[in-house]
Amino acid sequence: MPSIAPNAERMPRSGIRAIMDLAWRLPDPVIGLHVGEPSFATPRHVLDAAARAYAEARTRYVPNAGVTELREAIAAKLRDLNGIAAATTEQVIVTAGGMQALQLGMSSVVGAGDEVLIPDPGWPNFNMLVQLLQGVPVRYELRPENGFQPDIADLAALVTPRTRAIVVNSPSNPLGTVLPAAAVERLVAFAREHDLWLVSDECYEEITFDGPHVSPAVYDTDGRVISCFSFSKTYAMTGMRVGYVLAPPVLAPVCAKLQEPLVACVNAPAQYGALAALTGPQDQKAEARDAYRARREAATAALDEAGLPYLRPEGAFYLWVDVSDRCGDDVTEWAVRLLQEEHVAVAPGTTFGPHGAGWIRLSLATATEDLLEGIGRIVRCR
Repeated sequence: MPSIAPNAERMPRSGIRAIMDLAWRLPDPVIGLHVGEPSFATPRHVLDAAARAYAEARTRYVPNAGVTELREAIAAKLRDLNGIAAATTEQVIVTAGGMQALQLGMSSVVGAGDEVLIPDPGWPNFNMLVQLLQGVPVRYELRPENGFQPDIADLAALVTPRTRAIVVNSPSNPLGTVLPAAAVERLVAFAREHDLWLVSDECYEEITFDGPHVSPAVYDTDGRVISCFSFSKTYAMTGMRVGYVLAPPVLAPVCAKLQEPLVACVNAPAQYGALAALTGPQDQKAEARDAYRARREAATAALDEAGLPYLRPEGAFYLWVDVSDRCGDDVTEWAVRLLQEEHVAVAPGTTFGPHGAGWIRLSLATATEDLLEGIGRIVRCR
């Protein structure tokens, strides 16, 4: 038999998906605190726009880079909301969700053997993607004593002649941290100093509680920041799979070209739904953000009462909780036991890297009643 490609076989599976599979197999209902799925419905005007596109038979091929009207609206949003004054329609490539935005951006700059700096704790798909591209993921530690913020000295110590890019994620999944403007500017300067690409995952850009999100591209003076966005979390469109890349001018035509062998083009009716999301009523964004903030307050109050340490999230909709007093040396084994005994699904911290040992990620996207009941069951699981 021919062999499996080593990079595909070597790529680890997401620990979040492993927990999901276990939860689905249980006969009794499970409180799901493990998945980043907004609890709000997709806005009606978004669904109506996609339905109209189907009814009008807008189901043919569209340009690799996306429907022109959507790309124009995205470019305007990037200028007006993100403050990226130089963003142009030609730099925008519509993708099949935020994950494919990252895949497209990294595919254009990462080759076999290239090293990519990724956060630890950080979303496991960063590690998976670099390995799939035959690159070498190099983890940079986000330490509690630094507020889980990147340390420039730590980053500099990891750079080698093979280092090609750094991945930055703010607001962070799983930590809920939001990088302040000064830290973002330092990271862009670091990438410039070491001649690296900076791949910015901004999936949760519009879910912040205590301060604004700052896009690294605001500080990009020489075209090295690749900005990746998604409609999934902001507009509760996870299954519609629409995201986008803002590529530097030199990379934009390369990214558009790469779409052909990857997806050809993104689902056309979903793109019209995304256009309606950007140009239609925006009320639900604030409503969802306020609900996530209220859940943060309720959840942290419950954890304070129980004496469980946590990192107070500034954005996204996750809560990073320290369970080292009860999980011993294996937080994954404890999370499986929690699922089996208490029927609560959480994401074990080591899913997000070795420095997630002793921690779990909870999703604030869960209904408040279920969230608080789940925390109560976590407290009693020892």
